[in-house]
Amino acid sequence: MKWWTGFADNMKNITMFTQFGLSLVIPLLVCLGICWWLTDRMGVGGWVYIPGFFFGLGGLAMTMYKFYLSIVGRQKKEKKKDKISFNQHQ
Repeated sequence: MKWWTGFADNMKNITMFTQFGLSLVIPLLVCLGICWWLTDRMGVGGWVYIPGFFFGLGGLAMTMYKFYLSIVGRQKKEKKKDKISFNQHQ
């Protein structure tokens, strides 16, 4: 086994972890940014940050749920792949 195989796997994992972290933070930051824009440009009161925060948390929760579903689906696919049926030989 070559050294770059392990390096490539590590880089793939680091990239996926970074992307997951950004996917979690971005919905909350976008909602709070929209709230800031509304208060700054439109003159809406500071109360708008409260629903904006909860909408951002909702987006964060949906991202986590979709990530969970993709992990479970991948595990089911791998589990199904490991099964050997009558017609399959190794």
